Formats: sequence, structure tokens, C-alpha cells
Amino acid sequence: MAARAEPRKNCGLLRFITCGSVDDGKSTLIGRLLYESRQLYSDQLAALERDSRRVGGLDFALLVDGLAAEREQGITIDVAYRFFATAARKFVVADTPGHEQYTRNMVTGASTADAAVILVDARKGVLRQTRRHSRLVSLLGIRAVALAVNKLDLVGYSRRVFDDIAAEYRGFAATLGLDDLACIPVSALDGSNVVTRSERTPWYDGPSLLGWLESAEVDDRRAAGPFRMVVQWVNRPGPEFRGFSGRILGGVVRPGDPVRVLPGGQESRVARIVTFDGDLAEAVAGQSVTVVLADELDVARGAILAAAADPPAVAEEFEAHVIWMSERDLLPGRSYLAKIGARTVGVTVNRALRLNEIGLATVGFDAPVAFEPYRVNRDLGGFLVIDRLTNATVGAGLLDTAKPRSTNVRWQALTVDKRMRAALNGHRGCVVWFTGLSGAGKSTIANLVEQELHRDGRHTFILDGDNVRHGLNRDLGFTDADRVENVRRVAEVAGLMVQAGLIVLVAFISPFAAERALARSIVADGEFCEVHVDTPLEVAERRDVKGLYAKARRGELPHFTGIDSPYERPESPELRIDTTVLTPDEAAAAVIGRLRDMGVLAVPN
Repeated sequence: MAARAEPRKNCGLLRFITCGSVDDGKSTLIGRLLYESRQLYSDQLAALERDSRRVGGLDFALLVDGLAAEREQGITIDVAYRFFATAARKFVVADTPGHEQYTRNMVTGASTADAAVILVDARKGVLRQTRRHSRLVSLLGIRAVALAVNKLDLVGYSRRVFDDIAAEYRGFAATLGLDDLACIPVSALDGSNVVTRSERTPWYDGPSLLGWLESAEVDDRRAAGPFRMVVQWVNRPGPEFRGFSGRILGGVVRPGDPVRVLPGGQESRVARIVTFDGDLAEAVAGQSVTVVLADELDVARGAILAAAADPPAVAEEFEAHVIWMSERDLLPGRSYLAKIGARTVGVTVNRALRLNEIGLATVGFDAPVAFEPYRVNRDLGGFLVIDRLTNATVGAGLLDTAKPRSTNVRWQALTVDKRMRAALNGHRGCVVWFTGLSGAGKSTIANLVEQELHRDGRHTFILDGDNVRHGLNRDLGFTDADRVENVRRVAEVAGLMVQAGLIVLVAFISPFAAERALARSIVADGEFCEVHVDTPLEVAERRDVKGLYAKARRGELPHFTGIDSPYERPESPELRIDTTVLTPDEAAAAVIGRLRDMGVLAVPN
């Protein structure tokens, strides 16, 4: 019997993941692969023998489980990457966690993988987590899959057990489009069918796991597709040279080829393909090069150079699968940042998601982007979601299709602009955004400010949180998602009023910093004054004539800010008012003084 299936020679690099349910033996399997393929140094072997004494034999999982918590619990938490090689191929393997609460780690490992090894405990069969990981593998575009039915030694190397599990999984995999599937009976503990075929399973005539890995076909449609390159750097060392450096995402490019620059749509031809070692006659997917165009075009970092005859589409709104990776829920309508290719744009999502949840959603970018569906091109179809305030990566998205938008909806050119309105009014438009806890005194101070401005002949309007909920926002409740939408609508209205030349006084709790930042971004620099009406919670409760805090304490008012819903204090407002020190009249005077300092009350030139 052959030691393993005959591998193809010079197969290049294969990135693969191992995944499955908790304690299916993923780390042990990878450790066995490293050990049997002679990829360990003498000091690693010595450490393995020393650390394995407590179990009475070599514990191969210790080669992979690097975190102390993993070793203590016997589980994988983080994604562990290991490199090894055989005569036929080089490998990078990612050992991903089995626990559902670490789904985000599994997605991280799978995002760059070409193949997947999904483990099943022969005693337990196909479990819920097996199906979940298989769906993720399919969603992330991995098509080469091996089902490793592990711990076969614990069921006496039973062919019937293996056949039943393989038949069940094949039926499920077919519904996910996983057609390139191999089912392999293994025992990571004793090495059966891991590196070489085992005499313990004479009824099995397929490859060993390593044999399958060495022979797995990598589905790289990018190389055969049309030319795509993301511009990562505008290379201009001097006035005589202007090139665009980046990695080729797909296809082939040659001097003379017509290209289109996206999302702008300009066209030119390739004049040169420059590298450190000299000019190339051709460059292919995976290479990093500098492309010089025949024409002087305005091309910025993040642009896409594409084959002019077959460019990717450009859109702003999409159907996408979103994977949420943050302990703070995704709030529909909240503005996040999206990193797609080398561009960073604003993004909103129309549905809520919690940690480790995956959902089909409508996502909208605040600028057009060149894209291809994730299943076609991971680089142009995948994006990261970033929190605007913390810059933490909180999610990932996989673009499916663009949603059509009417081409008839355009900005109408108007003759009278806000500068002309400001000249007529005798002052500039501005948003004065009062934020603070319920009962802090926002509406009281805003009302006093408006009275004084009105006496002075200024054009003003108050958008009060309670008043707006009688009309514009009467359909909204007080969940976090509703609060986001509440502030978004008011911020848009306030922005329109600034265009009209008004001084808009907004008195809203507006508990989330992200939405206050969104409100600020709608108007121009110098047109937003954030006023934090800073009142301690105990003081606000004492002032509460409506009895709202008491109801919230009794559980009668859920999602009440300061009690069971957070308030995110402004870090650097234009003005902070301590209401335990200043009277309402003094606070109003401070606001007017700040507006005067900002030049809002001066007659525009």
C-alpha cells in the first residue's frame, strides 16, 4: 500500500485552517502533522517531551496551544499560525477556536485560507458547531474542504461509523456548494491516516490528510480574471516621474494595455511597469509593481486600476453579509468607518447584530467604491468595519450585490447659498448642540440662549428632544438603535437649518459619542458648538420633577440613560457647563460668549 497519494510537484503555498467543535482534536492534529513531517527543532522536541510528562505521552496539542489559558483548559482560544513544508508544498496552517464565542477568531483565520480541514469527533458525529463552521467556510469562499473524522481509535476504527458521518456531512455540504470535498478517517493521537495511510483502516482507499493537502487544488480565479490593481501609494520621487504602486489583485497587465481608474472612470494606457529590478514586459496577480500611465491623471491612494474593457462595478449601497466582532452591538444607522482595499470610507448598516452574529444586511458607503462580489474577489469584495472613536476593528463584511439607486436623483444647483443667507441675517448659521443627562438643564439653558439671541435680532430655532418626538420622531422608542436614529434625523434637520442661515439650538440627551460626531460632520468646520451640560447623576435625579429616574430605578422605564443605558461623556466639547456651579443665566451667557468667540455672531464679509 502506498504511503500517501502521489502529490503534484511544486504546488506552491497552501494556506489552510482547521476548525470544528470544542475538543475535536484540532491542535493535536496540527501538532502531529508538524511532528511527523519532521518540522520540529531539537529544543522544541525537548520542550514537548518535558511539557507532556503530565499526560504520560507526547501531547502534540502543546505545539500549537500557546496561551496559558488554552493549556490549562485544553482548548484553543486564539488563532495559532504555524508554517511547515514537505517536498511537494509549503503550508501555513491556522488552528482556529471551536467555541462559538470565538467565532470572530475563526473568521480571522479563514479570511486568507485556500482550504479547510473540518474535524468531527467520531463519537459525536456532525454537531451544530460543525455546521456553523462549514457555513462560515462556504461564506468566506473556501471551496477545498476535507472532513477529518478524528478519534477513530475510540470507536474501534469502525467503517460503519465513518461511512455514516461522511454520508451525513456530504448531504449537508452539498447545500452549501462545497463540492470539492474529501472525507478522511484519522486518529490524531496515534497518527492513523494523518501523514501516511494506516493499516488500521484497510477499508479506506483514499489519501492521507497530508496527501490531500499536498494535492489540493487552489481555486484562484483571480489569476485568470481581468486586470485589477489597488493603488497603495502614489510614487512621485521627483517632477519627472509619477507612478502608482500597489499589488495586482487579478489578471495580467502589459505596457500598452488600456486601463480605467475607478471610481472616477478616467481612462489611459500603461506606459511602463516598474520594479526595483527594472521594467517588466508583463506583471501578474500577486506581484507588487509600480504602474506608470501614459496620461497625467488625478489618481489617489485607494483607487483601482482595472482593465478598461472589463472594469469592476462602482456603487455606494450593497447587500452584504456582516460578521460582528465587538462586544458592543452593531447599531443600525450608526456611522462607522469601512476599510475596503486601501480606501477608508464611512459606512452604515441597516440591522442590529451582536457579538459573533452574522447577518445579511444593507450597507451604505458615503462614497462610491469599486467592487466585485466577495466570492469573485476577496480584496474588492471584503471590508473591515472600524469604530470611529476608538479605531478598533469591530466587524467584517462580504459584499454580495450592489443595490441599484436612481440615476435621476442628483444635487440641484441653487443660486442663493448659505453665505448669501448669512449676509442677509447678519450672522452665520451654526448648530449649538446641548448634550447631557435627563434633567441636566439642557432645554432650560437653550431656551434662555434663544431668548437673548432673539432680543439681539438673531435668527434662531430650538430642536428639543421631547418636542421632536411628538412629530418627526414619534415612531421611535428608546432602545439604543432608536436613539441612534433619533439623533441622526435631528442632525440632518439641523444641517438643513444651518444652510438656511439659522442658529439652531439642539437640546438632546444624545448619549452616544458616535452620533454626536456624525452631527458635527454634517456641517462645515466652525458651524458646530458642542455644549456639555455637565450635571452629576445624583443631582439630575434630585431635579427630576417628572419622576422619570424613579420609574427607571423601579424597572418601569427600560433603556433610561444613566440607569441601564450608558451616557458617553464628550471628551473635548467647545464648552463644558458645570450646573452645580453656574446658574442657568450664567450658563446661557457662557454659551453666547462662546458663539461670539467662534465668530458666529459677527456680520459675514
